[in-house]
Amino acid sequence: MLPPRSTATDSLLRHPAFVAFWFARIASGFGFQMLSVAVGWQIYAITGRAFDLGLIGLVQFVPSVLLALPAGHVADQFERRRIVLLGQVVEWIAIAALAGMSLAHGIHEAGILLLVFVIGIAKAFEFPALQSMLPALVPARMLPRAMAVNGSAGQAAMIMGPAVGGFLYVAGPGVVYTTCAALYLVSIVLMARLRYEQAPPKREPATLESLFAGVHFIRRRPDVLGVISLDLFAVLLGGATALLPIFARDILRTGPWGLGLLRAAPAVGALLMSVWLARHDMQRRVGMIMFASVAGFGVATLVFAVSTALWLSLLALFALGAFDMVSMVIRGALVQLDTPDDMRGRVSAVNAIFINTSNQLGEFESGMLAAWLGAVNATVLGGVGTLVVVGLWMAMFPSLRRRQQLHVETAAREEPAADIL
Repeated sequence: MLPPRSTATDSLLRHPAFVAFWFARIASGFGFQMLSVAVGWQIYAITGRAFDLGLIGLVQFVPSVLLALPAGHVADQFERRRIVLLGQVVEWIAIAALAGMSLAHGIHEAGILLLVFVIGIAKAFEFPALQSMLPALVPARMLPRAMAVNGSAGQAAMIMGPAVGGFLYVAGPGVVYTTCAALYLVSIVLMARLRYEQAPPKREPATLESLFAGVHFIRRRPDVLGVISLDLFAVLLGGATALLPIFARDILRTGPWGLGLLRAAPAVGALLMSVWLARHDMQRRVGMIMFASVAGFGVATLVFAVSTALWLSLLALFALGAFDMVSMVIRGALVQLDTPDDMRGRVSAVNAIFINTSNQLGEFESGMLAAWLGAVNATVLGGVGTLVVVGLWMAMFPSLRRRQQLHVETAAREEPAADIL
């Protein structure tokens, strides 16, 4: 039996703050995806060294991990909308600098990496504040659909942003950066005009106890710990997308066009699933639905691993993206709804560490296993590992397995934040 569809009364369009938030996410998401393409092309054109492409990821990864806990503390101490605004203004300045230096032909590798590092610092502070804003923009019962719609903005940006960026790069990197700056400016204006109500934050000094309050909170909430750790290990083991160039060339015998389709397939699956989730409520057995979707992710990984036909590989990656979107919406909504508002920044920061670590280490783990065992065996092992993790987590977190609804009125109020510290 399908979950009920949303009605006009429940429509997210009736919440103008969320609509403005969503359009701001679309603008900044497209801008960032286009920026990523331009930075990679420009650095490789300047140096011709693959190592320097790795440095782009490094200068973004380091601040995202090292500054996550302080950023979470800041998000719980100050108005989150202003934190997001400040972060985007800093990013806009850095992008405008990239545009100006590129158009003036006065840019070099160190300058690009330094500005990308600045963007990484700003994003480290922006992320937990941005994640913590969403529950205040819609009623709690609508949060899963709001997260699905929000996720659709990110997936659309991932699909079309790089293509648009690559097309504009023909006219030069300065044109791409200028377009990115314009999109960020749109996001800044929308965010500045957004009506956001937040309870006055409880100011407290930045001590080790307050910085690690999010960690302590998660440890004392089995359901929250279960979904965050499940995401970590599932992504860590199921990182088949990192090996797509090998599968495209050596196994599927296709060219760059085929690789492009393979890269787009998970995002297309996730985008279409997010559209479906935005129109339907998940009101029963959300725990089992989440575990089933992660298991589906593992099965799709196995199908992709053994496939030798492009159409089947595309179908498997499409399903992989769709299953991942279901589990992502459930995990994200559950974490936000089970967390008191004055703790959401710090909990989101810890979640960001898990996400960034799993993505980066997942690619590293996939590469190392592929070097030792071959791409097919490494991907098969990742898919089997994901299924094993699902089984273990279902046994280790029985309350999460039995969870019926995302929104439990007493869950976020069982224990005040002050008692957790």
